[in-house]
Order: sequence, then structure tokens, then C-alpha cells
Amino acid sequence: MKRFFQRAIKDIADNRFLTAVTVATIAVSILIASAFALFFMNAGDVLTMWQKGIRMMVYLKPDTSEAARLDTQFKLQAIGGVQEVVFVSRQDAMARLKEQMQRHLALLENLKENPLPDAFELTLKSDTRSSAELRLLSERIATLPAVAEVEYGRQWIERFTSVIQLFSLAGYAIGALFFMATVFVVANTIRLVLYSRREEIEIMRLVGATDRFIKIPFYLQGLLQGAAGTILGLGTLLAGYLSLISHFKTGIASGALQLRFFPPATCAAVVLGGALIGWLGCWVSLKQFLK
Repeated sequence: MKRFFQRAIKDIADNRFLTAVTVATIAVSILIASAFALFFMNAGDVLTMWQKGIRMMVYLKPDTSEAARLDTQFKLQAIGGVQEVVFVSRQDAMARLKEQMQRHLALLENLKENPLPDAFELTLKSDTRSSAELRLLSERIATLPAVAEVEYGRQWIERFTSVIQLFSLAGYAIGALFFMATVFVVANTIRLVLYSRREEIEIMRLVGATDRFIKIPFYLQGLLQGAAGTILGLGTLLAGYLSLISHFKTGIASGALQLRFFPPATCAAVVLGGALIGWLGCWVSLKQFLK
């Protein structure tokens, strides 16, 4: 096996330009695909955190009696997916508004009466936070007689989910495109090396060398190129990630949301996948050349 590695290293050294092009192509492919994957991972964290903080507001009609309010509260507590129901009177709502608008209290001083309605603030269970479940829940609550309106930021949640899905589809398409391009580049690199050594390979076959003996150094070459390109791509992505974190150290990264990088196990799996891509490109080339 040591001899095979020496042969593979020698071929890489003798074809430095082709090797550099191959490694760079793999690095760019891994960088783009991994950047999309990293975006999906952190966007998923944002959506999960956002959904955990969702409070559904149920606004009551102005003429709702105390009996109707209590009946509505009882019905809300009985609905599946609702964890807690808290009544927020119009006076409490105005107090909250004044606290939030301390710098603009002058805007509220000229109000002749409190325009805010009584409402219920609902805390939802963790398994009732997808956009579809929230929509169904709000529609069910809206049918209650004393309910005037239900609000939970539906449009923002659905838009954000749609954006993530769109980026996900784009990521899969780009990943597949770069996967095929990488295999093609690796295959052509190995093919050029094979053509440069075709006389040597023919002599080896004439003296009894098996196809396995001939192929192994090229397989190792493809694995090494794939692994090197993947490490380079992940390293570039990590450098960009660290730069982003340093610029937003006092913002996003230090708040409730923590931007994450791939864990070591995932990085190892990506490097292994890149090495397998290099091997696959080599296998395609050898299959055509050694027919």
C-alpha cells in the first residue's frame, strides 16, 4: 500500500497544474454547497426560536360581557394545542403600550378613551407551531362568538418559511450541479494523467499487471484530491464564519440566537463525502480508459 501511495503522490506532483485545478474546483463546489447547508441550519434555528416565542393574541368584541368572556376563556383552554390562556384587559394593554412607548408618550396623551380591546394571550404547546397548524388553530378560535380577531404574525411566518423552502430548492439544485461538475473535472484530470502514462500502463499490462494493481494509485489520487479540496472549501467557509461572528459579536452572536458552524462529526462526514466524489470521478475515468 505504501508503494501505491508513493505512486499517487508522484502523479500529483508531476501534474501540479491539473491537480490544483481539480482541488480548486472541489473546494469551490464544497464551499457553495456547505454555505447553503450552513444557512439552512441557522435559518432553521431562527425559525424554531421565533416559533417558540409566538404568542397568539385573541381580541374580543367591544360589547363582550363578563359571562361571555369567561365562557370564551374556558373554551380556549379546552382547545388542543393551547398551553396557557392569560386575560389582558384593555387597561393592562394600555399600560403595556405606554411602557413600550415611553419616549413617545405625547402621542397617547390626547386620547379621549382607551381604544384597545380586551384580549387573551395564548401560549402554545411546542408541537403546535408550524404555519399550517397555527393557521388551523386561528381559524378555529375565530369561530368563537365573542372573538373579533386573532393575530399571531401569520404573514411573517409563512413568508419566512417560503424563503427557506426556496433557498432549500436552490441549494439542492446548485449542489447537484456542482457535484456533476466536480466528478467531470476529476474524471478528466485522471484521464489526462492516464494518457500521459498510457505507454507505461500498456507495458505493465503486457508483463502481467492486473487492472487492480494499475487502478489503486489512481483511486488514491482521486481520494486525496477530493479530501484536499473539501478541507480547503470547509476551511474557507470557517474563515468566513469566524469573520462574520467577529463583526456581529455584540449583535446577533451575543443575543438569544447563536450562529452555529458544523459540528466536528459533520465536518468529518463532509470531508469523507468529498473524498468519495474524487474517487467517483477517478472510477468513471478508469472505467472508460481500461475497457
